[in-house]
Amino acid sequence: VQLQASGGGLVQPGGSLRLSCAASGALIGISHMGWYRQAPGKQRELVAVVISGGRTNYADSVKGRFTVSRDSAKNTVYLQMNNLKPEDTAVYYCNLDQYGHPYWGQGTLVTVSS
Repeated sequence: VQLQASGGGLVQPGGSLRLSCAASGALIGISHMGWYRQAPGKQRELVAVVISGGRTNYADSVKGRFTVSRDSAKNTVYLQMNNLKPEDTAVYYCNLDQYGHPYWGQGTLVTVSS
């Protein structure tokens, strides 16, 4: 299984970005796909995931601002980020879980700054 993330960049506070992550390989037994992030000096944390069956789970800090979605036909998960704040600055990692084994993308940097 391989994950290829894209869409990061520099954006001003209040702006928007959309991250994409395409999965390839033997994609069976996937229980969830989503996004984590790691800010400088901090631990990696959950941002948002789509769980098998379509349910979603968000970190409290992004609820109402971020939307995670999955296109199963394209094996792609998206993260629409609106009203971005400086504290959202981090490297964002795509993640999927296959039979209890986590896979990670290469990470994409999101910088929110004026």
